[in-house]
Amino acid sequence: MKPDYPFLSIIVPAHDAGSVLERSLECLAISDFPRDYWELIVVDDASGDDTALIAARFADTVVRLPGKKHGPAYARNRGSEVSRGEIIVFVDADVCVHPETLRQFATVFCEEPDVSAVFGAYDANPPGRGFVSQYRNLLHHYVHKKNAGEAETFWAGCGAIRADVFRQAGMYDEWHFTRPQVEDIELGHRVRAMGHRILLRPEIQGAHLKEWSFGQVVRTDLNDRGVPWTRLLIMQCQAIKSRTLNLRTIERLKTVLVGLTVICLLVAAGTRDHGWLLLAGAMLLPVIVANSPVYWFFLRQRGPFFMLAVIPLNLMYYMLNCASFVFGWLLHEALGAPRPDPTVEAFSEMGVETWPPVPSKRKVKA
Repeated sequence: MKPDYPFLSIIVPAHDAGSVLERSLECLAISDFPRDYWELIVVDDASGDDTALIAARFADTVVRLPGKKHGPAYARNRGSEVSRGEIIVFVDADVCVHPETLRQFATVFCEEPDVSAVFGAYDANPPGRGFVSQYRNLLHHYVHKKNAGEAETFWAGCGAIRADVFRQAGMYDEWHFTRPQVEDIELGHRVRAMGHRILLRPEIQGAHLKEWSFGQVVRTDLNDRGVPWTRLLIMQCQAIKSRTLNLRTIERLKTVLVGLTVICLLVAAGTRDHGWLLLAGAMLLPVIVANSPVYWFFLRQRGPFFMLAVIPLNLMYYMLNCASFVFGWLLHEALGAPRPDPTVEAFSEMGVETWPPVPSKRKVKA
C-alpha cells in the first residue's frame, strides 16, 4: 500500500542556467520520492542559451517566457499557474537536492497538517572550490541550522508551501521584485501575517552550485538583500520589531558595534589619536567573542587557516548591514516605497494584466 503522500509540483525558475541546470535536474530525477507523486515544471525566463533544451529532457512542463528577463518572482508565479500539486516545491536552478529531499518535504506536510510552509538549507559540502564560495555557502548552512524550528520568513532556494496558502497569500510580489532579491522573505512575512506556520528544517538539504566572487558577495548583501530588506521592514513597520534569522537583538547589537568601530577607525585616521584605535578594538572584541560559535564551526569544517581568513569577511558582513540600513532608510525617506520598472507600471496603469512580460499588480487587502 502506498503512503498517503500529497502530490508535489516542483518549480525551477531558470535564466541562462545551462551551466548548472542539467546537474540540478539530474539530482531531482534520482530522488527516492516516487515519481508518480510529483511533477517537474521548469520556467525558462527568457534565456539566451540552451536552458530550454536541457529542461525539455527532464521536465513534465517547460514554460518559456519571451522578451527580457522578468525575475524569479514572476517566473515562479507563472510556474505555479500551470501546476497541479497540493504542495508547491521551489528549487533554484543552481541547487542540487539530496535524494531524500522531496520525501522529507512530503513527510512534513503529512505528519504536521498545521504547517503551511517549510524550507531547508544548503548542505555543508558546497562544490565551489574558491574560498569565498566555500565561506558563503557554509555560512548559509550554519545560519539555517542554528535557527531551526518556527520561522517568520521563507526561502525559495529549497522550500515548499501548500498551493492554496500560496495563492491565498497572493503568490510572489512580482510587481516590486523584478530580480533576485527578498521576494521569498516578503512572501514569508505575508504567510505568517495570515496566521500560518512556517518551519525551517535544516536537515532538508541541497548543494549550492554557485561560484561566489568577493564582488558578488558585496553587491548581493548590499543591493539585493540588505537595502531591499531594510525598505521592506520599514514599509511593514517591522524595522525594530522583527526577530527573524539575522534580525535578532544580538545581531542588531553586533551590527551597531561594528558600525561604531568603523567610525572610530575613521576618526583615528583623521586625528592620528591612538586612543580611538583602542576604542575601536574594545568595540570589536565583543563581536568576535559573540561570533566564536561561528568561527568554531568553520574550524571544524575547514581547519584553522580557513577559520582565521573567515573573520574579516564575517566582520565585513556587519559593515554591509550598517550600510544597508543607512542606504535603505535614506532611499525610503527620499523615494518612498520601492516601485516597479516604469514600463511595467505604465502598462499596469493602462489595465494590461495578462500580457507577458508585464507583471500583474498584486492587490493588497486593507
